[in-house]
Amino acid sequence: MEETRVALIGIIVENYESVEALNALLHDYREFIISRMGLPYKHKDINIISIGIDAPVDIINALTGKIGRLDGISSKTIFSKSLEK
Repeated sequence: MEETRVALIGIIVENYESVEALNALLHDYREFIISRMGLPYKHKDINIISIGIDAPVDIINALTGKIGRLDGISSKTIFSKSLEK
């Protein structure tokens, strides 16, 4: 079994036309997602989403890269320091 890492992907949505594509990506990676929390920030007209994920590093990087290429969506990833225990 391939080693996995726990990571947190932070997502800022500024273009609501890209939300359907974002949701499709998250659906494609659903087997690795352990949590999802979305917060609308109406004052700035954006949404803030955090995704907890447990997956091999290449899977996490692939998802983060695909999210970052969506129009009007930004993402950053924080990895846990340790590998799967």
